[in-house]
Formats: sequence, structure tokens, C-alpha cells
Amino acid sequence: METILEINQLHKNYGALTAVDRISFQIKKGHVYGILGPNGSGKSTTLGMVLNVVNPTSGDYTWFEGNTSNHDALKRIGAIIERPNFYPSMSAVQNLELVCKIKNIDPSKIEEKLTVVDLLSRKHSPFKTYSLGMKQRLAIASALLNDPEILILDEPTNGLDPKGIRQIRDIIQQIASNGTTILLASHLLDEVEKVCTDVVVLRNGKMLYSGPVGEMNRNHGSIFIDAANRDALHEFLKDKPYAGSITKHDDGLEVKLYEDVDNAQINKDAFESGIILSKLLHKKQSLEDQFIELTNQN
Repeated sequence: METILEINQLHKNYGALTAVDRISFQIKKGHVYGILGPNGSGKSTTLGMVLNVVNPTSGDYTWFEGNTSNHDALKRIGAIIERPNFYPSMSAVQNLELVCKIKNIDPSKIEEKLTVVDLLSRKHSPFKTYSLGMKQRLAIASALLNDPEILILDEPTNGLDPKGIRQIRDIIQQIASNGTTILLASHLLDEVEKVCTDVVVLRNGKMLYSGPVGEMNRNHGSIFIDAANRDALHEFLKDKPYAGSITKHDDGLEVKLYEDVDNAQINKDAFESGIILSKLLHKKQSLEDQFIELTNQN
């Protein structure tokens, strides 16, 4: 599978502050990648470096398997790393025509891209009449004008209401379904979970994880279990290969799972050990739980 972007030990200092600390990862063609982390984790600085607007302190990166210069690579990339900046009194079409002129792009695709972001019916409306979500969608249309092989978005849903967030999410999924590789930075865990196939997790500039979203944490969730004789239940669980840490609560025991296990099998094993379970609930760990657990590690 073609490598769109390869980052190798990329590092950025601002004086004594380390914004990005020697991170390395690859972006493969056709995937949707999320750079996930709280504010100040280094997401925007990373995007700025690979888009040649921020100079790395050390390390390097290559676009399209190193077969093209950074200057030529930028012609194959669509990116939004700042707030949409269009002329307020000009319509969507007029603003996009100007973008085409500046970037030497054929303007024939303007209506096609406005259709993708569901703004065709408002193409003659002044930009100043647009909602925040519409402005963001117009920015995406602008980034799509050159039919990029990869679309880069920095916090694309920041400040939007739930309806606006869903619209942007649907657009991203539609663009990805047509084969465009996408790289988006976000602090919204739900956004990454619903949109991305792969994720890079940053904290204080350090990379904590890189890989498929579903494998971000190999924890298999927890079971909440109880029985009349909790001491016997605790002893029973200690010897099970699937049982990790066991935490006592007022209403039973919480057991971290090291591997997948069927509730029916747990119930059967307990019964054969003379333990009648009064509670057995399995809770899969959400991406939010995984992210918090990951970023709380030292």
C-alpha cells in the first residue's frame, strides 16, 4: 500500500518549550487518520511542519514515498489549518473563483465541490451570511478544488453545534469513501472514533500510540460481578487467565479483562465452583476511557 506521508523523528522546540518530541509514523493511502490529543499536545505544530509552514528543529518527513519535492507535493494536498478566511461580501462562487485564480486551478469544479459540502443552493449568498458550520464547509470545498490525494484538517468541527459536527463528519466520510486519504487533528474523542480508521495519540508533544483505532488499547473492557460470598468470588477470579486487576466496590467487584471471555462461560465456571452470581455485566472500554487511561500514564 502506497505511503502518502512518512514522518521520521520529527522534533520542534520553541525556545525551552518542546512542542513536538521526536515523533514517527506513516500515513497510508486510502485511510482516515486522526491526530488525537488535548490542546497543547502538538497536533497543529505537527501539521504545520509537514505543510512546510513551520520549520522543524530536527527530524524529517517525506511525501508520496519521496518521489516528489515538498513544493510539488503541496500541489497534491488539500489543507485547512486555520479558520476560514474569505471575503465577507463575496459569494461562495466568487470566493472559490479567486482561490482558483491564485492557485492556478481550473474553476470548472467549483459547483461539484459545493455539491459535496451541500452548499450549492447557497452558492450566490455572501460569505458574511453563512453560519460557522457553512463557513467551515466552504473551506473544505476550497481545499478540494485541486482534487487532492490527501485532505488535511485541523480541528474541523471546533466551535460547531451538534448538527454542524454531524454535517462535517458526514462530509469527511463521503470524501474518504471516494478514496481520498484524510488526516485530521482533533481533541474530540467521539469524532475520531466515528470517523477515523487509524489514530496517533499525542500528549505534551510525545507520541503515545500509533495504529488502528480499535487497537489503541488492548484492554478488553471490564466485568462488574457480584455474589453473596464476595471473598470466595474474589479467590475464584484471581486464578482466571482473563482476569486482571480486581477492584472492590460497594455493589460488587470490577474486573479488568486481559482477553475476551463469554459471560455464559464465566457464569458456568462460577457455578461449578459453588458460586451463584447475582450480577454479571460486561462493559467494553470506550475510546474515551482508553484515551484517558493512556494519557494518564507516566
